Amino acid sequence: MIDNISWLAIYPEILLLVMACVIALVDLGVSSSRRTGTYVLTMLTLAVVAVLQGMYASSGNTFYAFSNMVVSDSMGNWLKCFSTIALMVTLVYGRPYAADRAMLRGGELFTLSLFSLLGMFIMIGANNFLMIYLGLELMALSSYALVALRRDDATASEAAMKYFVLSAMASGFLLYGLSMMYGATGSLDIGEVFKAINSGQIRHQVLVFGLVFIVSGLAFKLGAVPFHMWIPDVYQGAPTVVTLLIGGAPKLAGFAMTMRLLVDGLLPLAIDWQQMLAVLAIGSLLVGNVAAIAQTNLKRMLAYSTISQMAFVLLGLMSGVINGNVDPTTVSGAYSSAMFYVITYVLTTLAAFGVILLLAREGFESEEISDMAGLNQRSPLYAGVLAVCLFSMAGIPPLVGFYAKLSVLQALMASGQAAYIGLAVFAVVMSLIGAFYYLRVVKVMYFDAPTTTIKVSAPLEVRVVLTINGALVLGLGLLPGGLMALCADAIVRSLAS
Repeated sequence: MIDNISWLAIYPEILLLVMACVIALVDLGVSSSRRTGTYVLTMLTLAVVAVLQGMYASSGNTFYAFSNMVVSDSMGNWLKCFSTIALMVTLVYGRPYAADRAMLRGGELFTLSLFSLLGMFIMIGANNFLMIYLGLELMALSSYALVALRRDDATASEAAMKYFVLSAMASGFLLYGLSMMYGATGSLDIGEVFKAINSGQIRHQVLVFGLVFIVSGLAFKLGAVPFHMWIPDVYQGAPTVVTLLIGGAPKLAGFAMTMRLLVDGLLPLAIDWQQMLAVLAIGSLLVGNVAAIAQTNLKRMLAYSTISQMAFVLLGLMSGVINGNVDPTTVSGAYSSAMFYVITYVLTTLAAFGVILLLAREGFESEEISDMAGLNQRSPLYAGVLAVCLFSMAGIPPLVGFYAKLSVLQALMASGQAAYIGLAVFAVVMSLIGAFYYLRVVKVMYFDAPTTTIKVSAPLEVRVVLTINGALVLGLGLLPGGLMALCADAIVRSLAS
């Protein structure tokens, strides 16, 4: 018998599922070319879900539901709340763009986005291998369809095919690794897997063999080298609104999935997966920053930037356990820095792609770096917002990206390990190299002659949200304490449960 606690844990998911189905039906009767009724209903649904998740997170309660298959804790609920807000912002930015490209002939953009978010919710709140995989596949299947939403666009169709094939392979890796863990421990429950491994009665070689496949699957979802091949092609080939749908909120779900598997379930194997994460981080920093320098397409450049940015999340995750010893202070500091980093990265990415979406017009994508020439003369506000985002990604103070990088580097330095300190130095050097391609775009916006005199125009809600988004990138850099404390509290409560 399912108790009331079980239903309480998934009320937001139930609401999201029901409303996604309702919106799909209501959309059949919407005649507006901009899908106004569908859009308003979608935004109201997301607003209510975000408030619900925020209330759950603020309560600080942790409870398990459905025979421990689902967990509702502070970390998961905050990540769900931020994912919902990220999707709302994405749809605000993307609706005019989608309408100009006949992507709103049906309501698929909105309904598929909601089902993708539901998949993220399941991933974030999963406490069981099957639930993690269920959420992952729901999110992935929705994403494939979104990338191919412009059916008459050969580039988008090619990107969708690449994404589907490579993602299917990565899902196979992850599923094989999880099946190995199930075979070794006899359980799909993450808590039971932790206890079985911690008992020390299972052959280490079998566990590490499964762990390699799990880390490979996670690396693909985060976009870490050498599992990064899909990111540049999909980011460039997909319609820009879909690029943002893939590059924003799913990163929060990917972080949560990594925490659930590696920290909650496989922490006794930390010495092994830390080495794997270190190799992934080094490769991502090197390839991401060096390859980005050669790019002329802004979306492709930001794709390689994503690869290097995810390396910092991996560095934060790997610096929590020192020589197999779990120190609560070190652990919470390291994991909270990684959580802070991924949240602020998504915030910055939303604003950066928001400007690209805003500059695009019917028949013109405005995604080449040269298209940004003289943007300051055409629109100082939008040039300023994009410059703030690029400076933040480069890690220049006083923006939030600087504090995010600093918090991860502090976690590495706090370990006192020579190898970790060396990694911190390497990360700083790579960030200095990476600053070049960010600053190049700023130079083009402010010092190159404009190639067009067309004025930039956008709906009021887009301008308002974009301005707030850019202000948060600056404001959270000046006053990062509140968000950092929220992340630390969420991590502490999650680990304590």
